[in-house]
Amino acid sequence: MNKSIVLILLFVGLFSCNKDIHYDIIIRKGTIYDGLQSEPYISDIGIKDGLIIKIGDLEKKTAKRVIDAKGLEVSPGFINVLSWADLSLLEDGRGMSDLVQGVTTEVFGEGISRGPLNESMQKEWEHPYWKTLGEFLEYSKSKGVTQNIGSMVGATTIRINVLGSDSIVPNKEELNKMKNLVEQSMLEGALGLSSALIYTPANYASTEELIELAKIVSNYGGIYTSHIRSEGNDFESAVNEFIEVVEKANIRGEIYHLKAAGKTNWNKLDHVIKKIDSANANGLKITTDMYAYTAAATGLNACMPPWVKKGGFDEWLNRLKDKNLRHLILKEIRSVNGEWENFFTAVGDPEKILVTGFKEESLKQYTGKSLLEISKSLNLSPEETIVELIIRNKEDVNAVYFLMSEENVKKKIKLPYMTFCSDSYAVAPEGDALNSNPHPRAYGNFSRLLGKYVRDEKVISLEEAIGKLTLSPAINFGIEKRGAILEGWHADVLVFDLDEINDKATYANPHQYSTGMKNVIINGKMALDDGKHQNIFPGEIIRGPGYNKNKIKYK
Repeated sequence: MNKSIVLILLFVGLFSCNKDIHYDIIIRKGTIYDGLQSEPYISDIGIKDGLIIKIGDLEKKTAKRVIDAKGLEVSPGFINVLSWADLSLLEDGRGMSDLVQGVTTEVFGEGISRGPLNESMQKEWEHPYWKTLGEFLEYSKSKGVTQNIGSMVGATTIRINVLGSDSIVPNKEELNKMKNLVEQSMLEGALGLSSALIYTPANYASTEELIELAKIVSNYGGIYTSHIRSEGNDFESAVNEFIEVVEKANIRGEIYHLKAAGKTNWNKLDHVIKKIDSANANGLKITTDMYAYTAAATGLNACMPPWVKKGGFDEWLNRLKDKNLRHLILKEIRSVNGEWENFFTAVGDPEKILVTGFKEESLKQYTGKSLLEISKSLNLSPEETIVELIIRNKEDVNAVYFLMSEENVKKKIKLPYMTFCSDSYAVAPEGDALNSNPHPRAYGNFSRLLGKYVRDEKVISLEEAIGKLTLSPAINFGIEKRGAILEGWHADVLVFDLDEINDKATYANPHQYSTGMKNVIINGKMALDDGKHQNIFPGEIIRGPGYNKNKIKYK
């Protein structure tokens, strides 16, 4: 080879080796909480091409954007392990109420997932643009999402797909079809299987049915999550059922929003914790999640006996209108016999039920009022008011129930296997979102943990809280290379001021953003800068360990 060419190549090689990397983003001198629950440290972080490339002294390095994080906290992005933002992100991909709290990954699918759908489900659920769970995730990404998105496959969705909404025990052929749908969803990237057994028609599923479906998920390394069959009078037996599914399916398990609902059940939390600890000591892998509030949110349907709701909403509505059945329905709403999960009696006082959302315009005057207040204005009993509101609204009515104790909230936060969720959608306080009052957890759950329970009340340390919001849920749900500040990992990174972190949302005025989050970086892109959305949508699809695009075939 020509000597001059050799010298040129040598010079180019030396130049390339010594050339400074020009980063996309450098975060300088922040106090890093790395997600591993280790001691925080001060350092620089260099981000390029969506990854954390370097952690160390980058004083002499350059970047397109440099963030001065001196005196601020830096952490991995938060993972919302139970999110209902699946449809709200289709309407507004910014996901603002979660983004301003530092949520960089949303996990959907509490019992209901957006696939797989049959034709009647597509029409009834108004989902014409996709059929499978994988197609839904792809469609969402194509529309543009700020946060990363992943989903469980819902056992309720699988059941409706094959059996409809009636109380049916699947035969062998039907069960095999259900298992095939679960398998295809895992191949499409589902993170696992989720059930919501307190609701109809999910509560028609037997323990054996759940075990059979969970076994399929176990084969692909997924997780089983559940809104268990009871959080009140039968709380302990519901946990026993959950443990049985986990054990017999040989699968990891997570109990969604762990809580003891109703004052008479508060003492049961200690018994349940002992059950979970014992199961884990015996080799099972059970984790839990929660939202940091004493109130739950669902519909007024939680005050209704299951038989009233059989067969879907139209049949439910017909029963409510039937004068011959009305007396029996009202009697059962008042019932405390424990045969079903009755939020009306669990609360114990209709003043502790806030009605928060209606479809019908004529009813929106009652948004944010207590059930007691509404019943007085209608000159009806609280039980009659529940029935009347559902009939007039022509669908279920959103409500908040004050069911839990503050002491138990703090006790749960301390559990080593506890992680966190909003159990809500992600929206901006504008437009149609203002027509209903969500639970304040939609705007404040993660900030409430950091501000109230970490900074102010010191229930747990900040490094422990960050771990519970990041790496722990990533491990639980099989999310790879996210949830920690480590070189070579995806650059989902937050910069915030702990002194300014506060949840502003209240039950009376929930549409208020949390404060304190300065920068949110998702996949190496600045999604939130100085608290403002940057009109970019860098979210990626998070797929589970069973994902195999070459084997996807809808059955």
